[in-house]
Amino acid sequence: MVKPLGSTPRLNTDVETRERILDAAHAVFLRKGTANSRTQEIADEAGVNKALVHYYFGTKAALADAVFERALGTLIPRIFGILADPSRSLEQKVRDISQEQIDFHSPRPYLAGYIVSEMHAEPARIAALFAKRGGPPLDVLRGQLKDAAQAGTIRPVAAEQFVVNLMALLVFPFALRPVLSRLLDLDAGEWAAFMDARRRLVPDFFLAGLRP
Repeated sequence: MVKPLGSTPRLNTDVETRERILDAAHAVFLRKGTANSRTQEIADEAGVNKALVHYYFGTKAALADAVFERALGTLIPRIFGILADPSRSLEQKVRDISQEQIDFHSPRPYLAGYIVSEMHAEPARIAALFAKRGGPPLDVLRGQLKDAAQAGTIRPVAAEQFVVNLMALLVFPFALRPVLSRLLDLDAGEWAAFMDARRRLVPDFFLAGLRP
């Protein structure tokens, strides 16, 4: 089938414009958070008119979803790959997931809070975004947890509990960053140091809790 003349350049332009708007939304959300950001600010950041933002995404909520979904496309394959890797020990999986999560959320501090707020406001939409990626591959992890428990090196724990407990330790500080920064009196630099310390603290704390 012969493509119409000019179709490829138009497609490339659409993709480039859409990505530029997503990059701009990321930058504005990073500065102001999703709730305090305005579509006009995102349009200005992208160097396009506001109507074009609405043309590609419709609403700010849909744009925020697109930013989140694009980010998921970066993180989820990495986490799923770690969980499904039979060559990594349980300890290595805990340390690698901790590193990936903190590396991911540190430059995107608005995402964890956005997920929490949207889970309350629009639970079906957030659930649909996650559903597109499917559930985590837990078969390998289940086998490792079962073998370790039978060997007496860890307490019995379900794979689902293992994953949820680890993710809670890693994501919770980002979801509550505005509150924690005030409560702990941490400026931007101190917050970065605080989270850097958690790269080491969380795996050690989590693994200690698994021991019998």
